[in-house]
Amino acid sequence: MTRVSVTVDGVAYSDDVEPRLLLVQYLRERLGKIGTVIGCDTSNCGSCTVLMDGKSVKSCSVLTVQAEGAAVTTVEGLAAADGTLHPIQQAFHDKHALQCGFCTPGMMLGACDLLRENPNPSDEEVREGIEGNLCRCTGYQNIVAAVQAAGAAMSAQTATDAQASAGDPPAALIPAPNAVEASA
Repeated sequence: MTRVSVTVDGVAYSDDVEPRLLLVQYLRERLGKIGTVIGCDTSNCGSCTVLMDGKSVKSCSVLTVQAEGAAVTTVEGLAAADGTLHPIQQAFHDKHALQCGFCTPGMMLGACDLLRENPNPSDEEVREGIEGNLCRCTGYQNIVAAVQAAGAAMSAQTATDAQASAGDPPAALIPAPNAVEASA
């Protein structure tokens, strides 16, 4: 067993894990983060995508021990503490960018990473940015529209935050609840 400390959705965890335990298994089985979907078990579909230190990773191809000291965000960690949806979640709802919902958590987190790097992507840039996430239902057009709408909403919020804070840095694109110690 190996001791690992990781922050997931703003909560700090410290657990003993088998060195071969995949991050997706840790998130689902130890922490109950079942929004992180196991799709293909080969890292092809992207359903298991999470953010690790702000970058999208396929959690079925990351060992939990590789996440030592990292901050991991799952789809459950996107919404604000009061339940207010993150702009990407709201845009997926508003633009009807999901059907069965199986790929949606991975799509949303992949889109968050894309929008962090490019807050105003073209259709082609969105398609390229989410190419590691497969959807078998939607045909992607509504997903592209949702990602662009979320980018616009996040840019508008960042501008509003910057004006309101009069020189303070703008709010992060992904809400980070206060870290709390927990053990699974």
